[in-house]
Amino acid sequence: MTAPPRRCLLALAGALLLSACEQPQLYQQRMVVFGTLVDVTLWGVAERDAADAMQAISERFRDMHRDWHAWQKGALVELNQALAEGRAAEAPPELVSLLRQASELSRRSEGLFNPAIGKLIAAWGFHSSELPKGRAPPPAALLDALVAADPDMGDLEIDGTRVRSRNRSVQVDLGGFAKGYAVDAAVLELRRRGIRNAIVNAGGDLRGIGSKGPLPWRVGVQHPQGAGVLATIELRGDESVFTSGNYARFVEHEGVRYPHIIDPRTGRPVMGVTSVTVIHSNGAEADAAATALVVAGPRDWQRIARAMGIRHVMLVDDSGTVHMNPAMEARVQFQGERPPVALSPELE
Repeated sequence: MTAPPRRCLLALAGALLLSACEQPQLYQQRMVVFGTLVDVTLWGVAERDAADAMQAISERFRDMHRDWHAWQKGALVELNQALAEGRAAEAPPELVSLLRQASELSRRSEGLFNPAIGKLIAAWGFHSSELPKGRAPPPAALLDALVAADPDMGDLEIDGTRVRSRNRSVQVDLGGFAKGYAVDAAVLELRRRGIRNAIVNAGGDLRGIGSKGPLPWRVGVQHPQGAGVLATIELRGDESVFTSGNYARFVEHEGVRYPHIIDPRTGRPVMGVTSVTVIHSNGAEADAAATALVVAGPRDWQRIARAMGIRHVMLVDDSGTVHMNPAMEARVQFQGERPPVALSPELE
């Protein structure tokens, strides 16, 4: 979870925007949270109601950022300190809910989505707003020791709002999951207010509900190996589209890029996969699954997708080949030249 400068935290990017006269019902607002630009777009909502909804969402995001940040002072950092010392700690109820859901998704992913490996993520330099340039990878002995300590979300013991761990090596990092949870929370707030047509887009990871008037919401999937859009997807009613990729956040040393998604089994960054995109009904589950499927790679992604209840997957390997199931192939429209496609059996 990358932190923006404090002066920019949850800064609203200008006033509520009213689109041109040919689309008089489209409202948009931008805010910054978790170091990511979040765009909220509403259709068919009165301007005052839209402004009130945006304010409520920005306040929720502010609280989430404060409580869930992996390295800035807050509830999660305090919890991790207690876990490292073998103490139980009180955690905010929503953070406890997040931990419970993350634990279940980690179990279903066979541990490939593992938010307990915060010490490994920190060792690679990813607990920083500014990624280190030119720093050598961590010593192999350190990485091997952190892997051997076997941190796992199943080590957490949760009693009400008290959390402790049987394993002091557990350090929780929710960066592969919190954005999806936050998008879901924003959609829930919109629905609570009677808003039925909206899209919440957190840096390309999004959930859409309803439609844009007579048209479906259409979203683009960034090309992981170049500029522009790889494919577009039309949303159907209430869907989330999340992508995890190894092309945007990385450290580099002596010409070698080390991407930020760490394989919990080895302690090393995942190589060979540039991105995974999933369509799912729930943003939090989609976020976690996309991370797990990057780790699973071309050999194991089908098994892990089935275990996590994911039915639409597109994985791009470092050769540019697109691996996907038939249901996903029916949903994507490639832009430009069609890439090589390896079609798998259906996930149903």
